[in-house]
Amino acid sequence: MTDDLELAGELVRQAGRLAAWMLREGLETHHKSSVSDVVSDADHAAEDLIVGALRAARPDDGLIGEEGANQPAVGGRTWYIDPVDGTYNFLSGLPYWCSALALACGATGAGEPVLGAVYHPSTDELWLGGADQPTTCNGVPVRQLADAPLSRLSLASYLHPATLPDDDAREPLLAVLRGAATVRMLGSGSLELAAVAGGRLGVWAQLDTLEWDWLPGVALVRAAGGVTEVVHHRGHRWHLAGNRQAVAEVRALLRG
Repeated sequence: MTDDLELAGELVRQAGRLAAWMLREGLETHHKSSVSDVVSDADHAAEDLIVGALRAARPDDGLIGEEGANQPAVGGRTWYIDPVDGTYNFLSGLPYWCSALALACGATGAGEPVLGAVYHPSTDELWLGGADQPTTCNGVPVRQLADAPLSRLSLASYLHPATLPDDDAREPLLAVLRGAATVRMLGSGSLELAAVAGGRLGVWAQLDTLEWDWLPGVALVRAAGGVTEVVHHRGHRWHLAGNRQAVAEVRALLRG
């Protein structure tokens, strides 16, 4: 486990620094599903860096990357790769983006995350945590999350403008937002979840999150004493993370 965590930390650091260097040098960008869903040469290069290193160091492990990496697991271990999480911020000159990596173990490699690694190049912060490995930021353990009510906490979330007409997405989210002290939409799920683990943000609630945006932060939040849940409600999957009391309150508001 320790060797895996060290490897993950080194790879996200290398990937994040490569992406930052490529941004300074100039990039080709492309749109995927919408004007805000963008990808750059840096996303692909950073993913290739991580994939190449994992194939050499852990050849039997599965690989799933946001930019297309897909290698089946032989031994029930799968790495989930987000080479640049927050690409819109990254390309817009906003410093809130990261490189993220998670290792999940299970019968098919699609089980529970056992470690997460998130590197924030703009602040040179490396977040690591997992099973039997308390969450750290640059090697310093974070304070374990204590129960606190939603009404006293910030809530991080996101809702794409295209989903606003969907009552089954908008109405539950608005119910949750009304219960929080304040709301933040920062544009990088893994960094937001790292901030929850570190006590900088209170709780996280987002719908239909993809695995590479979710699993690295799940490991960090759990290793910081928090809880994570996926709640199925009105045709959507709501991904929740934070201290136990606040997550229970968010779940009740969603279903209420």
